[in-house]
Amino acid sequence: MSRHDVSPYPDTEGTTGPETATPAPAPVTAPVTAPAERALRLPPRARTVGLTLLCFVVCLAIGAQQWTTAQLGGFDLGIFDQGVRGYAHLGLPISSLKSFHHEFPPGFSLLGDHFSPVIALMAPLYWLWDDPRSLLLGQALCFAAGVPLIRRIAGRCFADADPRTARRAADLAALAYGLGWPLLVASRGGFHEVAFAVPLTLLMLERGMARQYWASALAGLLLCCTKEDMGLAVGAYGLVLLLRARRDQDPARRRPAVRWGVGLLIGGPLASAVAIAALVPAMGGVPGYYWNYQALGADGGSAASNVLADPTLLVSAFFDAPLKPLLLLWIFGTLFALPLRSATVLLAVPLLAERVLSSNPNHWSVARHYDAFLWPILLVAALEVLGRCHGRALTRRLGVAAAAVTVAAAVPLGLANLFVPAHWQPKASEAALLRGAALVPDGASVEADNQAAPRLTARADVVLVDEKPRGRAYVLIRADKRSFPFRTDREQAARIELLLAHGYRTVWSEDGVHLLHREGTEPVPGEQVPGPDATPYQDEVPSDVGHNLFRG
Repeated sequence: MSRHDVSPYPDTEGTTGPETATPAPAPVTAPVTAPAERALRLPPRARTVGLTLLCFVVCLAIGAQQWTTAQLGGFDLGIFDQGVRGYAHLGLPISSLKSFHHEFPPGFSLLGDHFSPVIALMAPLYWLWDDPRSLLLGQALCFAAGVPLIRRIAGRCFADADPRTARRAADLAALAYGLGWPLLVASRGGFHEVAFAVPLTLLMLERGMARQYWASALAGLLLCCTKEDMGLAVGAYGLVLLLRARRDQDPARRRPAVRWGVGLLIGGPLASAVAIAALVPAMGGVPGYYWNYQALGADGGSAASNVLADPTLLVSAFFDAPLKPLLLLWIFGTLFALPLRSATVLLAVPLLAERVLSSNPNHWSVARHYDAFLWPILLVAALEVLGRCHGRALTRRLGVAAAAVTVAAAVPLGLANLFVPAHWQPKASEAALLRGAALVPDGASVEADNQAAPRLTARADVVLVDEKPRGRAYVLIRADKRSFPFRTDREQAARIELLLAHGYRTVWSEDGVHLLHREGTEPVPGEQVPGPDATPYQDEVPSDVGHNLFRG
């Protein structure tokens, strides 16, 4: 009986990759072509470095392309830029873009939005280059850091395979990881906390495989500091350790697995509960601000009671929008449902439930960064399944096919655009926004269009131009193309007319973009600045969102 019949984790605690595994009798394989033979002769470290650089360059290039074409907005790149800049100056992560638009009271920091103190680790980049693009660079570095980890994981999963099969598995796993559509889509969206969640999840799983549970728990602790809900995934990993420990016949290995498994199972959800109930409100957040499960109940407590009384509520919430089952079909279908045969997939359950049961259509698309949280979990689960059955020809073909489909899916979701010169040029409206932003004086107070805001956060006091006038010295706004958070471009045109009638003057205008300067003291009707009694609110999702799986 193979050791994988007992546990997906081999007994080679010191194993660091497929090159150190004890080879088993080699199965009959097809002849290898000369180029492939030369690739296999490359030292393991060279292949790791090459694939790591590939992941880094592609993710950074996608982010740079989005920046060049002005597709990255104040929501969310500008918000994180302001927050990390606060950390870089040894202060709190304050973001006027976030607090003004959503009407948070003074003193609000991004820790009151999502509990993500780990993003403070990006601050040193600002000491070297004080620019929002530092975050794009940092995120690409974080994603690339997962390549050596996924290769080590593949080596452990294929420790029983012959060296050639193990090397191929490690190379394909790294290629599928680094060019997988979840990372590319996340790179298209600018910077988010997921930059840290991806490598930390891989580190937690890899150290768990090595039975270095203290290191796995430390990675889990950092994961809890990435976003307040990640403690649920950490708790699920504790459950996975317990389930696998039951099958381990060696008491010396079983006892620490049980001990650490119980710790993670309790500590992860407890960390999430403390962050949501205490830490986020302490930093100016509002309890229940991100509750998007009205179909289940008005809050967490009522939802739990309602579901216990009528479990069919979960089923109805799952099927109340066509994109929800399609989301799951896409996520698991691109990996040929392989992750469903591994207990590791349990880590993805709370993260997927948050999205599928949500009433916010933004959570149902694969064109946002949310799938990157799942990517390391799903890929490791697939590798565990393939490693258990590597001797079967069908399994080998499934593994290669899953890697091919994963990379192929990334082509229309970001990879192909890198090779089209026209996709490196901003459209007329966005180019005009960039020219208008350049005309705003350093240090000025400005209300800016969402797409222009990241160009101003490093040198101006910027808030988002939104439904309420904010009385700023400058307003950079479009008149003929809808921008977040306006529902129609007519609302933007009406805002321009309102400002011009109450003390503002047009100082520059091109291609539908207007830069207005305040020259009088006349108050603008509806002008509002959040005060201590401000009541935070969420944006109303436009009616055209939630109808396409591949659009954000």
